[in-house]
Amino acid sequence: MGLIKEFKEFALKGNVVDMAVGVIIGGAFGTIVTSLVNDVLMPCMGLLTGGADFTGFKIQLGPDNFLNYGNFIQSIVNFLIIAVSIFAMVKVMNTASTKLKKKEEEAAAQEPPKPTQEELLAEIRDLLKEKNA
Repeated sequence: MGLIKEFKEFALKGNVVDMAVGVIIGGAFGTIVTSLVNDVLMPCMGLLTGGADFTGFKIQLGPDNFLNYGNFIQSIVNFLIIAVSIFAMVKVMNTASTKLKKKEEEAAAQEPPKPTQEELLAEIRDLLKEKNA
């Protein structure tokens, strides 16, 4: 019974849920980047290389045996684009977070300081004195 309880505690921790959400969003983001590479960038690369498609690059090693180095090049291009996209996304998020934090600090600095407990008690005391006088 202890094993089931431990598993529940593990599965219901916030970090596990956050990780699951990250994996799902990462999969969706990977699909978007794959479409960007295949549908937008690779046709442009094809123009630069004279209409060649990287996935078609191969060397025949034998009658029915090919070394498909074009697929490898395509995978490298996909990886680089994903890496740059994630870097840009993290950079934008960090910049936005820094600006938001700065605005919050400025707003907190403009707020008048809250009275201390002693000041509040003194004010209550003074009001009671006035009322009784």
